[in-house]
Formats: sequence, C-alpha cells, structure tokens
Amino acid sequence: METSVDLGFLEPCEEWLLANKFFRSKVGGKPAWLELKNIPAPKDLACDECGEPCIFLCQVYAPLEEQDKCFHRMLYLFVCLKATCYQPNQNKNIKVLRSQLPRQNDYYDFDPPNEDKRSGPVPSTVPLCAVCGCRGPQQCSKCRKVNYCGVIHQRIDWKQSHKAVCGTSTASDGQCSSILFPQFEIVTEPEEIESAEKLSEEENVKKQMEEYDKLVKEGKIGELSEVSESEMDTYAEQVEDKHFDKFKKRVAFDPDQVLRYDRKGNPLWLSPVVPSEVPNCEFCGSNRVFEFQIMPQLLNSLKNESIDWGTLAVFTCEQSCSTPDQSYAKEYVYKQDVISTDEPKAPETNE
Repeated sequence: METSVDLGFLEPCEEWLLANKFFRSKVGGKPAWLELKNIPAPKDLACDECGEPCIFLCQVYAPLEEQDKCFHRMLYLFVCLKATCYQPNQNKNIKVLRSQLPRQNDYYDFDPPNEDKRSGPVPSTVPLCAVCGCRGPQQCSKCRKVNYCGVIHQRIDWKQSHKAVCGTSTASDGQCSSILFPQFEIVTEPEEIESAEKLSEEENVKKQMEEYDKLVKEGKIGELSEVSESEMDTYAEQVEDKHFDKFKKRVAFDPDQVLRYDRKGNPLWLSPVVPSEVPNCEFCGSNRVFEFQIMPQLLNSLKNESIDWGTLAVFTCEQSCSTPDQSYAKEYVYKQDVISTDEPKAPETNE
C-alpha cells in the first residue's frame, strides 16, 4: 500500500552532479547554495549553545508546484559538532534554512542543464569559506587568496593544509575531512507498506497520552489515592513504549530510510515527548507545518560519534513566504530523543 510519504535513501553520486544547478537533495560535503547573493552570514549559522559554526548536514530539494515563486526550493540543515551541545529534545545546536526562486531568476537557466556533460556549479557572488562552504567574509591575512567564515575554520585549514601552500601559487582546497560529513545524494521514492497500520491503535495511544497530560496539568496525579506514583510511571513508560514500537514497525518496512517527506502531514514520532507548540513564521506570521524529518539511520553514515538524535522534524512556513531580496528564511526544527519518562513531557520550544 502506498502512503503520502516519500522516503529518502543515500546513494553514491559523482560530486559534480551535486552542484547547485542540478537541484539535487544531498547529505554532506559543502552546501550547494540555491540563491547566490544573500548567503547566510556566519552569525546565522553559529550554534546557540557554544557559538561555534554549525556544519552542513543535508539539503532537501522541495519545490512547490502550486506556487511560481517556489519553482526552485531548497531546505538546508546545519548541526554543531560538539557533543556537549546536544541536550535532550533541544534544538539550539541545529539550524534550518529555506531558499526559493522562481523559474525565471538571475542565476540558473530556464531549462534544466545537461546531466550527461560534466560541468561546474554556478558560482556564488560572495566569497565562501574554504572549509565549510558557508559565507566567508574573513580572508587569510598573508596570501589573501582564501576565505573563511571565521577564525575557527581558518585555524583548522592552516593546520591541515593551508600552512604548507600559503603564499604560493597553489591554493588550499579546504577539503577538511575531519569537518565535513561524507557526501551522498538523497534519492526519494514513495513509501509502501505491506498493510495499513490500524488507526484504532494510533488513536488509542493518543487518547491515553491526552488523559495522562490532563492529569499532569491539573495536578491530580498526587490526589488519586488509588493510583501510586510508581503505577503512573509504569503507565507512562508503556505509552512511550507504544510510540517507539510503532516507530520501529513503520521503519522496518524500509530500514535504510534516512528521510521522510510529507509536507502538511505528521512526523513519525518515536516518543510522546513532542513540542508543546511550533512557533509561527517570523516573516509573515503564518503557521508552520511539518515538512520532513531526518531519521536516526543517517547517523550510521556520518562517521561522527559526537552527534546524536532520535529524529529531526522540520517545520516550515505554510505559505512558504518570500523574504526581502530572496534571502534565506529561518525555519523551525525539533530534535526528538529517546528519553526516560521522568523528564518534562512538554519542553519549552520557543526560541
């Protein structure tokens, strides 16, 4: 049975085919920026926990056919590499950005490029960091040939390669394998499951959690003399187990999936700990809707033990509004983890 969800899987791909003008979804490497003049400043991609630059994780090509302004539309995810910045169900170390262009624009041909002929990307109109590929306003003071997003990445490049070539005719390529994630294309296909999961089971879990939440909010748990605290804890654990079991059963149909795309659908949660609210779009005030989620299976391909998540659920402006000068719009991401039930049920998610 086919569902409304598109699943994403990792596939090897020649690097040149992942250039911006081919409009492909991908993981790792440097971001293939869509809009090339208003690339985000380093402060827009700094971790809110430690202040260090976040690294490009993935981008998802998600045009909206019903809107001319969204003929090309790309969503970008960036994450901090410091393990100490990963707190349960907190998103301060993750950034998500949206960029969109009409078919007629200043950067790309009206018709698709030839994918049988090797060619380079459409170049950015602003300098980019040699290490991470983000905006690079800072320049090597010695050779003036290489740009960086800041001193942290400049030091990394100096130690790994640039020190040996600075001042020579050979420029540093900035390919710091210790920083960038391995690069893959994300290919999508419709989700198919052998049989529809019973809605009654899903509704029952939801109803149980609503009842439990009501007791917590009304402060009645301690007043129910016939129900001990340990019994309530056991009940909550059973509810969480049901969520996780549902998650595992659904993913088992396609265990290699790294992405689930279902705009205006619902995330596949792995625990009942979900955002109490999703903030509205900061540009137009519209509601944000769920668009896609990154699955834990992706962690196996990143070769980095400092990062972790249960799932990353991305919510975007329902109107996919245009921003001034076609600049990159900040969207909302919720990092859900598998946690114990004694942690808060409804974490504060407003930034």
